[in-house]
Parts: sequence; structure tokens; C-alpha cells
Amino acid sequence: MTREPLLTVSPAGLYCPKAGVYLDPWQPVERALITHAHSDHARPGSKSYLCHHTTVPLLHARLGTSSGQVQGVQYGEETAINGVRFSFFPAGHVPGSAQILAESDGERWVFSGDYKTEDDGVSVPFEAVRCDVFISECTFGLPVFAWRPQTEVFAELHDWWKRNQSQGANSVVSAYALGKAQRLLGHIDRAGGRVLVHSAVWAMCEALGFDMSGLERASAETRAEGALVVVPPAVLGGSWLNRLAPYSLAALSGWMAIRGMRRRRGIEKGFVLSDHADFKGLTSAIRATGASRVLLTHGYTAPFAKWLTEQGVDASELGTSYGTDDGEEQ
Repeated sequence: MTREPLLTVSPAGLYCPKAGVYLDPWQPVERALITHAHSDHARPGSKSYLCHHTTVPLLHARLGTSSGQVQGVQYGEETAINGVRFSFFPAGHVPGSAQILAESDGERWVFSGDYKTEDDGVSVPFEAVRCDVFISECTFGLPVFAWRPQTEVFAELHDWWKRNQSQGANSVVSAYALGKAQRLLGHIDRAGGRVLVHSAVWAMCEALGFDMSGLERASAETRAEGALVVVPPAVLGGSWLNRLAPYSLAALSGWMAIRGMRRRRGIEKGFVLSDHADFKGLTSAIRATGASRVLLTHGYTAPFAKWLTEQGVDASELGTSYGTDDGEEQ
């Protein structure tokens, strides 16, 4: 008799039938376990949520949940639900991000959510979890995606900022409000000039308790010259930036590795920096889990599954509704 899978895809999302709970559901459910607070993984309307402690205030800020709706746990802390044991482990994607381990009857499944293997100095670094089945994202699952160390990227960004300063222009950087913005603000030289932060980014930093010393919250009246301005991608193409002219516009994104992507998005300068694992990171993470079966979600699922299969890995696609983080750069 074939055993029912520990995790399966239902119309509402990734489902654990034995426990009666959902992992990052895309429709409202009774009980949701959440890997991280990006909008394609954390959606409103569920009755209760379980997540890492750092993600609790982010869900309140983004979903409007009440204190009684959201329960926070520590990394490695075990929660038993109808005989299934669930634990959260660091994913390294953004602050508070987690992989979810489900254990029952000697079987171990890990749902990765989104992850990266480089330690960004802001998020708790990725931790490989041994399992039988690994459900992995593969946003950048092609060999063309190979990230440089972030120290090199930030050094290049500092040089760009200094050049713009010398010309009396502001340096506007598009970075999504949760994750990339904190990564940038955590490594930027705050003594190098004025650093202005858009209110949407500021709100996420406040929810995280992020150190904002030496930074300024940008308002409708803000004027500057030679400043570094951190904004969410949503403001691009609108009138919000008009007050900061002249300025040079840049984006922090893994997609900047693709020729022509910067031009199509109206970006003058592209810095290749992603909060997702590159091809090498994906393959090394999968190997480290020791999983005998790999299921691939959002990204280059078909070619990556084919490549893994050619390497002797039992890999296949798993259809989900996960996509881009808040419709923003990755």
C-alpha cells in the first residue's frame, strides 16, 4: 500500500494532510506555517500563523494580523501538530526567513521557502537540513547565474556613489523593502554622505528593530544633493523621485546578470546582488541535504530538474503559486 505523501499541493497551497496545516498557502486557511514575510509566501486571511520570531512583527505590519493570530518560534524549536513534528531552520534569504522541516514516522521533508547560501551579515545564515525529500526553489537555476561576493558588489556601489557625489547628483538605489534594503543599509558607509530611506523601507526596518542610526527618513519635502537614496521598486516610474533630480538610478538584483534587463527596466546602473541562491548555491544546498528526492518550485524548474536528473538526482517539478517577492527585484 502506497503511503500518503507527507506534503502535497492542494488548491489552497502546500498541505500536510496528517497535520491538517498548510505551508505558505496562497489562499486563506485555518492554520498556516510561514517561511518568510514576502507577499508570495505570506498572504492575508488565514485564521492563525506560525513562523520564526523575527517574522512575527513583519506579518503584523504586512498582513494586519493581531497578536493572537501569530505564534513565533525559535530556530530548531519543535512544534507537534497531530503527531507531525515541525521545526524551523535558517534559510539565509531575508531576516526571519526559515526552512520548515516536517517529520513523521521516520520520514523527513524540508520545504525551503526561498534561500541563499552566502552569509549576508544581516540574516541568519542558511543551514542545510538532512532530509528524505527537499522542496527547493530554483529562481536562478541556470549556470549563467553566478554571484560575486557581496563585498565586491558593495565596493563597486560605493565607487558609483562617490562619482555621482562629485557631479552633484543623487544616487538612487532600488532595493525591495524587506531583505535587500537591510542588506544594503547594513553594509553601506553611513559616514560617506547623506543616506535617505523611503518610508516603505523605513517601516520594514522599524518592524525588524534594525539599526537606523545616521540615516534619514525621506519625505515629500526632502531635498538633497549627492545623497544615497534607498527606495522600493514600486516608486520607479512615478513622480516621487522628481524632487531628487538630478539623480542616477540603480538596482540591486540578480536579474541584472541578464544582458538587456537593465535597459528594459529603465535602470542606468545594475548591481548583481540577489537574496536567492545562484546555480552553484542551489546545487551545493541540495547535495548537503542528502535528500533522495528533490521537488522544485518557482524559477527555472524544468531545466534545473533536467540537469539534476542527469546528475543522478531524483528531481521533478512541483507546481505552486510562488513567484516574485512583492512583484519586486530579486
